[in-house]
Amino acid sequence: MATTDTATTDTEEPTLTVDELAARAGVTVRTVRFYGTRGLLPPPVIGPRRVGHYGPEHLSRLALIEELQHHGMTLSAIERYLRQLPPGLSADDLAIHRALVASWAPDAPEEATREQLARRAGRPLSEEDIDRLAALNVLERTEDPDVLRIDPGVLHLGMRLLEVPIALETILAAHTVVLEHTRSAARELSRLFRDEVWGPDHEGGSGPSGAERVRAKKSLSAHMQPLVVQALVIAFQRSMKSELRGWYGQEDPEAPVSP
Repeated sequence: MATTDTATTDTEEPTLTVDELAARAGVTVRTVRFYGTRGLLPPPVIGPRRVGHYGPEHLSRLALIEELQHHGMTLSAIERYLRQLPPGLSADDLAIHRALVASWAPDAPEEATREQLARRAGRPLSEEDIDRLAALNVLERTEDPDVLRIDPGVLHLGMRLLEVPIALETILAAHTVVLEHTRSAARELSRLFRDEVWGPDHEGGSGPSGAERVRAKKSLSAHMQPLVVQALVIAFQRSMKSELRGWYGQEDPEAPVSP
């Protein structure tokens, strides 16, 4: 299937026109240009005939801005948030920031037509693509074959996974591994926090009252949950980088290997 959209990884040259970028991000061209004037988006790469080209970083940054808006942040607050990010973040780094933000958003399914999703993907979607997204819980079919119910929190990730040259079975197996280990970590952390709230003597009835325990649980959750999520993401990211460096070192003699 021919398409002009080939910007799928950070290693590729920016190839999206402003119209293609807007369609992929689900915004208008006017919005893209406005964000550019406010400094929310880095300038495009100027190609032949003075045509600006955008890449994966622009798309990931637009997705992050959209997520921050869903959380009710004003444009000024979003500007302050983006200014605090380290310079030179890749599209994958920005995607991690978006995942951290999206993790606190309530589930709010939306409906979209196949045509709208095709614009987000940058190409027509086959039945196999729809099946793939459904298997990843990105969307589900409705009674209307042209209308799909989507999870906006994972839509951007699902669209990126469509371009990954990995079998669906492998992605689903990876998803199962992640679920099993995160659930195990959540259970262990929950036990630790529960012991912190109840104390060692709760069985004997000398611990805090029911109302006090509820207040303590809410306070502990409010303080610890964001910190735990960030710690898990950072630890996992560093572990994956270490594994990949070892993998590259075995497969590619010219690849950099950690000392």
